[in-house]
Amino acid sequence: MRNKYPIGILGATGMVGQRYIQLLEDHPWFEVAWLAASDRSSGKPYGEAAKWRLDTPLPERIAKMTVSPADPDGAPKIIFSSIDAPIARDLEPKFADAGCAVLSNSSAFRMTPNVPLVIPEVNAEHLHLIEEQPSRKASGGYMVTNPNCSTIGLVMALKPLEERFGIEKIFVTTMQAVSGAGYPGVASMDILDNVVPYIGSEEEKMEAETLKLLGKLEGHGVTPLAAGITAHCNRVPVIDGHTECVSIQFKRKATAEEILAAWDEYKPLAGKDLPFAPKQPVQFSALPDRPQPRLDRNREKGMAVTVGRLRPCNLLDWKFVLLSHNTVRGAAGATILNAELLASLGKLETLAAAHA
Repeated sequence: MRNKYPIGILGATGMVGQRYIQLLEDHPWFEVAWLAASDRSSGKPYGEAAKWRLDTPLPERIAKMTVSPADPDGAPKIIFSSIDAPIARDLEPKFADAGCAVLSNSSAFRMTPNVPLVIPEVNAEHLHLIEEQPSRKASGGYMVTNPNCSTIGLVMALKPLEERFGIEKIFVTTMQAVSGAGYPGVASMDILDNVVPYIGSEEEKMEAETLKLLGKLEGHGVTPLAAGITAHCNRVPVIDGHTECVSIQFKRKATAEEILAAWDEYKPLAGKDLPFAPKQPVQFSALPDRPQPRLDRNREKGMAVTVGRLRPCNLLDWKFVLLSHNTVRGAAGATILNAELLASLGKLETLAAAHA
């Protein structure tokens, strides 16, 4: 693309906001043009307002940008949002009503019937729901959400299996990295030498979002997958990478070879040439002690899900372990890939033109 889409970031100083900036540096389609954060950061140079926490240098151009108030007046027409849910409930609709495409990592509207909750490899067709939003008809603006960081890895591993064999029951236990709590996250005295078996609302999010993502677009909404699911969510002393132990029961019997083939052959975005799309979304490791966060979280630049330890389950049918990078695939990278998909479908063109 000769002309890049200008992107605004809501919640730019937070951990996911910083990850947006890192991942968008040198992106072939998008360019950060506007940064907004809380009132205490507004008016300051970004390099002064944000305490940069990532392992690559803060781009000099971004460091010099002035942080704007979180107001749609003067903002680009494409907004990446990573703000707390109570704030998002008020702010994100204002940007959509002002004619912006709001691509959100917040949980505020994920389960709203006319707001698509999307993983491009899983349910791209759900994007049609933007046409059901009043703001789309009034101003052209709309909201699209990506799932919870623990949900994305699970659903990407389940989707090819659900397509081929059908799923009746899902049992999942997570071991979630501290970066999922943002910065400063979990206090060191609470997490070192410890496992915390509670993450507020996480289990409920996983259970509800999984069934919506795997559901069918019917009429003016999504009919959730008719399957039973239970989730146990735990915080563990790992920086990045959510590990999940999964047991599933199928509607139709499947062999190990058939399951491996389903994962290996699942490439729904092949040929779309989206910059952030992994060539192999679900990757199987045959090693007996994998996946591991430190060794596998960065596969395909953090956008792939690694599965391993596939074996029969004595309670259900099969069980396996999966790993995904929670702040890349599970947060900022997910939003960027959703934006790339929207761009490929022509859903950003009119908005970007309006800003120009």
